[in-house]
Formats: sequence, structure tokens, C-alpha cells
Amino acid sequence: MISSITDRYHSMFERLASNQEGAFVPFIMLGDPTPEVSMEIVRTVIAAGADALELGVPFSDPVADGPTIQRSHIRALANGATIESAIDLIGRIRSEFPDVPIGLLIYGNVPFSRGLDRFYQEFAAAGADSILIPDVPVREGRPFIAAAEQAGIFPIFIAPAQAAEQTLAGVAAHSKGYIYAISRDGVTGTERESSTTGLSDVVANISKYGGAPVLLGFGISTPQHVTDAITSGAAGAITGSAITAIIEKHCATDSTGRVVINDHGTMLQELHNFVSTMKAATR
Repeated sequence: MISSITDRYHSMFERLASNQEGAFVPFIMLGDPTPEVSMEIVRTVIAAGADALELGVPFSDPVADGPTIQRSHIRALANGATIESAIDLIGRIRSEFPDVPIGLLIYGNVPFSRGLDRFYQEFAAAGADSILIPDVPVREGRPFIAAAEQAGIFPIFIAPAQAAEQTLAGVAAHSKGYIYAISRDGVTGTERESSTTGLSDVVANISKYGGAPVLLGFGISTPQHVTDAITSGAAGAITGSAITAIIEKHCATDSTGRVVINDHGTMLQELHNFVSTMKAATR
């Protein structure tokens, strides 16, 4: 059973197609460094033109993430982030932005520890539209897919750049809302040189199996990367590490050992400028 709330992705892609532009989706770690700062960041990126959100839930062993996003997990956890505080924050975001698609990136230990049915129902009730579990491949996804669809959540799977045909066919068949195609193998991040060479092949390889619109992620850090993603045939691009790096640059530790932002205004302005520029590259 898929709930009507998950029409948000369809509505977004229809609107963007009619305007002849692609989607720009920023990744934001919930609770980095605090829930209130996360809300300020969400408001800023949406005001700057973000079409949807991909939100991370802090976890102690984020194996798909590079060093920049790993540190965002650590900052949030060090400041007391929990699954419950993440769920509460998602509810606040959904209440304030009822039409914005909200996707979550969560590691597999969370649904395992909470139980699949409870896990998906909790996040659906908070207002999530989709959940990507990067350490659960589609070949092991059957129980996750069933629980997600029963709760009204779109399951999302990663289409690796060099995946076998069987994997791509499974990703296309079972990803709802959008397909997360990665622009290169490896972990997230801008720590090593990014390349958009061959993106057309990546998109073509997954698109030939049909399925939901393709969003490209991993290493998307400049407006040219976004333009290349759209030109390759993707419906949009996801950026995480470049945004997280802006946040990290303004983090400091106070006298109690908590991580705080040392200049909210400057950080938010930098985020607004970055997202505005990246969104402009989708047109």
C-alpha cells in the first residue's frame, strides 16, 4: 500500500519537466550540529531553490560516506542526536514544508534494531516520502520493500556506476519515487577528484530498464557537475559533501564540549549562495 502523500515526487518531476529544468536535491544531516541549526539550514536551502530534501539520520558506522559526511554523523551524535530526535525533526520539517519531497538516508542497523514494520511506520508518520538504506542492496531488499510499501514509504535503491544488468533491473523495478544512480564508484565526498565523464552511460544503463526518474549523486559538487548530470539525461542531482563542508567550516566546540556554529548568518548566507548557484545549473 503506497500512500497518496508519496505523490510529492511525481508532482515535483512533472513541475520541473514543464519548466524544462532538473531537480536539485541537497543532503543535510539531521541534528548537525543541533536540531535548531538543522531547521535553519532546511529553511535556507528551500528558500534558495532546493526542489526536495535528502536527510541523513546520524549513525555510528556510516560505511557509504566519505570523511566529510562521516564527521557530520559524529557531530550530531556527540551533541545527543537519537533516532527519536531525528523523527521529531522530520515531523517539524514536514509541518513547515508540506509539499516538499523528503527522502531519508538511513543505515541498516536502524531498521534491524527497531523492527522493519515499526521503523517504516514511524518515519511515514513523521512525514517521510522515501528511504534509502545504502548498506542494503536490492538483492537483499525484499523484506524492506514489503514493509516500506505497507507503511506508504517509497523504497530507494542505489544503481552503482558499473553494476551488472541483473542489479540494474532490480533497482529499476523496486525503486519508487526516484532511482539513486551514483556518478562514480566509492564513497560520498569531494575529498578526491570528481569526474562526470561517462555520466550518459550511467544514466542510459539504468534508464533502459524503465522505472522512476534518475537522480545522480556522489561527487556532485559544482554547478558544472549539475549541468553535466542534466545533460546526461538525469532528472536531477544530489549534493551532500559540498554542503556539509560549508556547515563544518563554521563549527566550533564551546567550553562545555558541545559543537556549535560560530557565525550563523555567514554560514546560512554561504549555503544560500551555493544552493542558488547549483539550482541555476539545472535550468
